Order: sequence, then structure tokens, then C-alpha cells
Amino acid sequence: HLPHNLNNELKKTNKYIKDKNNLYRVLKEVFINTNQSLCKTPLIDTKYSGSTCVTIILTKNKIISANAGDSRAVLGRYDSTQNKWVSLDLSRDHKPNDKDESERILKIGGRIEAYKDENGGDLGPPRVWLQQEDIPGLAMSRSFGDEVAASVGTISEPEIKEFDLTVDDKFIVIASDG
Repeated sequence: HLPHNLNNELKKTNKYIKDKNNLYRVLKEVFINTNQSLCKTPLIDTKYSGSTCVTIILTKNKIISANAGDSRAVLGRYDSTQNKWVSLDLSRDHKPNDKDESERILKIGGRIEAYKDENGGDLGPPRVWLQQEDIPGLAMSRSFGDEVAASVGTISEPEIKEFDLTVDDKFIVIASDG
């Protein structure tokens, strides 16, 4: 849904590409609207399931990254002065224990803690839970769907970052563990 929705919005006017603030607003709206339409689709069960997303827009001299969740985009750059490859993160994983993410979740009434083993010890990464129940156990703080987690602060709004392209930029890896 997202590529189709974004393409439709960007086709409406070329001003979106030229005006950074307009482009960022459109990206945020498309992510949020896509989430809402997925949650209303009866054939998709979004109560306990969802998806993360990272989107890259390339312009002549810029890379714009829009990310919700823990899918990742990384730029491969060849540093000819040091004769080596370097990587540049184009997105940030949205984890429940990040300060800005945890503040939102806790304010809305969520709980953040790792899954507990049989002895009460932490097992795995911090997760988003309902205050009084051990559901949904989401290990990221932004996503599409995941309606139970959204009720306690997970959001679909993307974080948007912008980078200047250089002649040394050779490739982008866009990945998900899902």
C-alpha cells in the first residue's frame, strides 16, 4: 500500500520534491494514512501483527530516509583517501528503551521491559507491553498495524533523515529481519 500511496501523492505536484518541508509532511501523512487503511482492511489482521518500514527517496543530490520501526537502510561509501569502505546509517532503529520512544510509551500507559524467563530474569530486548498484561511484547516502538501495541504508544509516524549524496556513495542496503 505504501509505495502506491506515496507515488500517488508525489505525482500530484512536483513541489513536494523541491520543498523539503512539504515532502516531509507528505511522507509522514502517507505513513500514517497507510497504517490507518491497513488497520481498516478486514482481510488483514493487525491486532497483534504489523510491519516495520524504511523508505528511501533519491533526488539528484540527496537521500531522504523515512523509517518506522527497526528495518534498516545503510549507505555504502568508498573512502578513497583511506582506501576503505565505510557504512553510514540512513535510519535509526526505533526501540522501546530509546529515551524519546520510551517517554511516549510510558506517558500513554505502556510498559517497557524484556521478556522474563522462568526465574524472572531478562530474556531478550526490551519490549512494549500493556500495563497489566504480557501482550503484545513488541520489540520496536514504531510500526504499521500492531493495534494492541498502538494502544500503548507505538506509532506509524516515520522518522525522516536527509543526507547529501557524494561521488563516493556507491550503494544502499535496505533490509528487514522479518
